[in-house]
Amino acid sequence: MNGRLIHGKPVSDEQIQAWADEAEAGYDLSQLPPPRRGRPPVGDGPGTVVPVRLDAATIAALTERAKAEGITTRSEAIRAAVREWTHAS
Repeated sequence: MNGRLIHGKPVSDEQIQAWADEAEAGYDLSQLPPPRRGRPPVGDGPGTVVPVRLDAATIAALTERAKAEGITTRSEAIRAAVREWTHAS
């Protein structure tokens, strides 16, 4: 083994070589899904980045509440908090 992981599972040198052989043989590009541009939308229309500074205690509280509510990303937790505070849907 080479110590490489994909999704936390070890990948053998043989598997890497098989993927390389497959790539070198070429792919039928018509079988690929259409490209997806940019990040997925987060509401109505394009999103705007709003930089925010938070102290460690606030981030810890945000992370704890997000985990309790099953929210998996910090960005989504912040969006949920802002929507609740502003009463936006």
